Amino acid sequence: MSENGDRNVPGKGLLDGLAVTLKTLTRRSGTQQYPDVQPDLPPRSRGVIALSEENCTVCMLCARECPDWCIYIDSHKEEVVVPGAARARQRNVLDRFDIDFSLCMYCGICIEVCPFDALHWTPEFEYAETDVLSLLHDKTRLGEWMRTVPPPPAHDVLGEPSKEEATAARKAAGPGAATAAKTARPATVRPPRAETTEDGK
Repeated sequence: MSENGDRNVPGKGLLDGLAVTLKTLTRRSGTQQYPDVQPDLPPRSRGVIALSEENCTVCMLCARECPDWCIYIDSHKEEVVVPGAARARQRNVLDRFDIDFSLCMYCGICIEVCPFDALHWTPEFEYAETDVLSLLHDKTRLGEWMRTVPPPPAHDVLGEPSKEEATAARKAAGPGAATAAKTARPATVRPPRAETTEDGK
């Protein structure tokens, strides 16, 4: 029978659907019993964004680079008197840091461009709200997510030390101590080859 003839058989689609149903009835279900059983998330899963307020210098890089314009920052300048300094210094004080998660597309650009590690990914994803306006998280709520940020992976033992570790080691060694650059062997310089003439002299 041709393909068109199979389509014209009455009840063929119903029988095919019932066959699929009977096949799946014999298989074990792969459903996770959420929320009674918490899912095993991958280590680099993207949940909510956490803010470490003490690291933020109000450089505004995250707000400027955000493609959705969902980060809102307000600050003011404050004078800091340093003993022995000729004049008082100024520093930025963070007044407002809000992220609107109803607009956020979780691209992670804000976390990548932050030069002082003020923003972090956390695997927490259970922050659904009944009101869309409640998805605007302020700096207090963003700071509460910091406790759920996983620790960073350990450094590779055979890899190069980070800039911070190298600087700390240099300061601990004191001035004039041998550093990696000073103790490196100089490259061996070969003497120039003597030019020979046609008669071998």
